[in-house]
Amino acid sequence: MKQVTFASRHHQLTNTRTWTADSRWLVFDVRPSGASFTGETIERVNVDTGEVQVIYRAGAGAHVGVVTVHPSRDEYVFIHGPEHPDDSWRYDFHHRRGVISAGGSVSNLDAMDITPPFTPGALRGGSHVHVWSPGGEYVSFTYNDHVMHALNPALDLRNVGVAAPFGPVAPAGRHPREYPGSRWCVLVSRTVPAPVPGSDDINRAYEEGWVGDRQLAFIGDTLSAQGEKVPELFIVDLPQDEASWKRAGDAPLCGTESALPAPPAGVHQRRLTFTHGRKYPGLVNVPRHWVRGNPQGDQIAFLMRDDGGAVQMWLIAPDGSGLRQLTRCGGIESAFNWHPSGQCLGCVIDGRIATVGATDGEVRFLTQKGESAPSADAVVFSPDGEQIAWMQDTAGFRQLWMTPVN
Repeated sequence: MKQVTFASRHHQLTNTRTWTADSRWLVFDVRPSGASFTGETIERVNVDTGEVQVIYRAGAGAHVGVVTVHPSRDEYVFIHGPEHPDDSWRYDFHHRRGVISAGGSVSNLDAMDITPPFTPGALRGGSHVHVWSPGGEYVSFTYNDHVMHALNPALDLRNVGVAAPFGPVAPAGRHPREYPGSRWCVLVSRTVPAPVPGSDDINRAYEEGWVGDRQLAFIGDTLSAQGEKVPELFIVDLPQDEASWKRAGDAPLCGTESALPAPPAGVHQRRLTFTHGRKYPGLVNVPRHWVRGNPQGDQIAFLMRDDGGAVQMWLIAPDGSGLRQLTRCGGIESAFNWHPSGQCLGCVIDGRIATVGATDGEVRFLTQKGESAPSADAVVFSPDGEQIAWMQDTAGFRQLWMTPVN
């Protein structure tokens, strides 16, 4: 084990893509805790020398956080809160945007347009947890909608979207809080306020993960026949070309004054798990985790309880076949990621950093128990597969740690 940061403040890793492509730097934000969004800088630390660099510093009362790195370029994307916040417009789920920092220049990922007629390719609210696809062409995010929130907060449903490289998008700017964006942004999930019990309807889509470059899996909250929430696994196939990304389906891409934005034509979500009849139905929300496709794109990992109630890792193919329980341990205690080889996954088990064999589920511990357990938020392999990083409370502050994988 090696402690990487030492400053008397918190250091927050995002749940994935926290290493630069050369495996030399870890990127982080400086939120006082995982729940409060009050950090002003995006930073990175050299894991060999300990040098810390500020990538971006917010101004005008804005705050930033939740940074991830492009898989091959020196580019960073992160959440940016509103400048000059006031009582009518402050940071919230529906008041935030993605920002890309590259080569000293900064640009908005998503455009904002909240006055009708709305602009195709622009969003109407806040994007969150931006993650590049494996090839680095697209960026996924979760989303909340200002227009629906203003109409009725109950209609502001969490969804999953994608930023595609077909911008820029420039709204007319009829409202002072509107702005242009560099990418064409659409929602790819579909939610309804009142799911039919026992159906495939969902009222929330979240914790998404790339499956190759053309599929996106996520958790969707269904209702059981008895009306109880059951999180299930869903997947969408994404458009293949620019024209398809820009072609509306059965509803406007940009939404209406009374409806959320809708996916492009041909984007249909499919349900992969059907767990309503299990003793412990549904994917778990604790520990919070993001579903993860392996590097080969033929397996999706997620967390679900076994019949004894312990949280285990499960695998399923993108077509919904081959569901199997991978681990048979005392319980998975954190979010997780695949090793770049696809041969194992990294997570927290029994208060220790561990790897889980992708074929046999064998657990191999990489660390010993310490005074505090590793954070459940992020366990992330370096791109070269040689190191794994996590957060751990150390002398009163959340610090970054790493250890060799082999």
